[in-house]
Amino acid sequence: MSDALVIFTPSGKRGRFALGTPVLTAARKLGVDLDSVCGGRGICSKCQITPGYGDFPKHGVNVAADALSAWNAVEQRYKDKRGLIDGRRLGCQAQIMGDVVIDVPAESQLHKQVVRKDASARPMVMDPATRLFFVEVAQPDMHEPSGDLERLGAALRTQWDVAEISMGLDVLRKLQPTLRAGNWQVTVALFADHSGGPAQVLDIWPGLYDGALYGLAIDLGSTTIAAHLCDLRDGQVVASSGIMNPQIRFGEDLMSRVSYAMMNPGGDAEMTRAVRDSLDTLIAALASDAGCNARQIMEVVIVCNPVMHHLLLGVDPVELGQAPFALATSGALSLGARDLDLTALNPAARAYLLPCIAGHVGADAAAVALSEAPEQSDDLVLIVDVGTNAEILLGDTRRVLACSSPTGPAFEGAQISSGQRAAPGAIERIEIDPFTKEPRFRVIGSDLWSDDPEFAANVTGICGSGIIEAVAEMRMAGLVDASGLIGSSAQTGTERCVPEGRTHAYVIHDATATGGPRITVTQGDIRAIQLAKSALYAGARLLMDEIGTDTVDRIVLAGAFGAHISPKHAMVLGMIPDAPLDRVTSAGNAAGTGARMALCSKSERAAIERTVTRIHKVETAIEPRFQEHFVAANALPHATAPFPHLSQVVTLPQVSFNSGGSEGRRRKRG
Repeated sequence: MSDALVIFTPSGKRGRFALGTPVLTAARKLGVDLDSVCGGRGICSKCQITPGYGDFPKHGVNVAADALSAWNAVEQRYKDKRGLIDGRRLGCQAQIMGDVVIDVPAESQLHKQVVRKDASARPMVMDPATRLFFVEVAQPDMHEPSGDLERLGAALRTQWDVAEISMGLDVLRKLQPTLRAGNWQVTVALFADHSGGPAQVLDIWPGLYDGALYGLAIDLGSTTIAAHLCDLRDGQVVASSGIMNPQIRFGEDLMSRVSYAMMNPGGDAEMTRAVRDSLDTLIAALASDAGCNARQIMEVVIVCNPVMHHLLLGVDPVELGQAPFALATSGALSLGARDLDLTALNPAARAYLLPCIAGHVGADAAAVALSEAPEQSDDLVLIVDVGTNAEILLGDTRRVLACSSPTGPAFEGAQISSGQRAAPGAIERIEIDPFTKEPRFRVIGSDLWSDDPEFAANVTGICGSGIIEAVAEMRMAGLVDASGLIGSSAQTGTERCVPEGRTHAYVIHDATATGGPRITVTQGDIRAIQLAKSALYAGARLLMDEIGTDTVDRIVLAGAFGAHISPKHAMVLGMIPDAPLDRVTSAGNAAGTGARMALCSKSERAAIERTVTRIHKVETAIEPRFQEHFVAANALPHATAPFPHLSQVVTLPQVSFNSGGSEGRRRKRG
């Protein structure tokens, strides 16, 4: 019988292995980050994995129930003594018996993911929906019969001009003992947002409560989830954290997850449970980090793309997988956090989801629009939120357009031969000398470059920003031609270009002599980056066509990934249209900033709800020009566009390896 295909998530690494190979062995050979300290004896439990079963259209495999060897006595002994989450196996014990997709949970990864979605230091306009009110309540009177709730409402009306209140059972049960403990003086947390209606009493304290109230701004991405715990008194971020989106094991991109829901009955509910559980875990961790009581967390604002939006709400996303890409709702949503099964906060906490713009342009794009305000820009600005599914905005004071573009996970380091998520040891910066063709690089967790005598970092792979710079540097050094073809050692003049089947690869780092990894950029890696960057460029160009321009005044790179890529390298690849490099800036996690703005200000919520109705959506999936732009953008940087601003700082070698040509000019350092 032939070898079995093994695919690991979230890394995206894959390979074929003989039947009977332990999962841990396969992981080590592929360079998958799977921890183990006991030598495979089933003692340490650090190599826990979760196999996936059923159809995985994205990977082109169907995983049978017997894809791994049967549960064995070692695993049973460990479960009896220490416990093991249902569905998990020990990688040192489970053997590969057929094609299989295996998820490595975060706690089994030795090199933890660095979720780089930090909160910016942007000041917030404070107009929160949840505020504290101190009131003196009239005591009960035999001659004026009324309930404690009604008298609390009357006190708020006369003392604070709060017209009407409502209260859930959880708070109502506390009302009478709290009023009496405070000698009829209490502090209430009232939620009153921009939509009107009765103010909701979220909690109550005896006497004057001068403690903090907190809210959460959550950017729920396809690959990562980032959250910021904010003080609702002043908008300060008191704790930030992030985790991998557990839905990656169902598919690395959005359409894979839609396909999973289509082909697996109950698959949508399975993904909903996974993401809600992760959110609850993340919220509890943030409260612990900040040292706050979970009951002090009163609000959650969430931004996400449409597929994540539907899966979070428990809505089957099947309609988003086919034209006309209909949303169940495009409007903003205000609901109880408990409606989303979020329990690691105040029982009465509220949740607000920003509006979606259209079928594949979601609340995350709305949050970017809130943060960057293209409708207020005098110059024409292109805003690109780079991720697994890129959202693109183009506009100025006259008009704003939006589209989404399916870039896929390559920019995150997935589907790259030596790729990995951003974690300590991952190459994130690289330079290649145009004369010697020798590389130098920096890894996450070290400030030293690899050619520094004191460099001693453990190099494990290459992350998204690293692979972007690597391919661009290879193009600038004449190792890759405009078509994306890697030259041979004879053509490029360096032994680092090595044969790999019928193509070539460039060796960045080789530690195989000491048991370490061999990190290369392969022809397949180049093609994956070309596909991703072509989709990004084509989406931007489509919006430019729609608005009637060949140039933009400035470009903003948004998103966690966008904050870590060099504008010059992005332009060398042709990820973005040509523009003056000093007019290409990073906005950091603009979606997260927009979520914080909506958390801190109910007027900002009202503003974005108005703004999204004026943003015109361009649908890339049905626009024929998208394919034309996509094909032309496959070249590095582009087949026909001149890129005059880029040519002022970089001269790209005129080399062609299709016919063996190697004549070229040296580039200027930018």
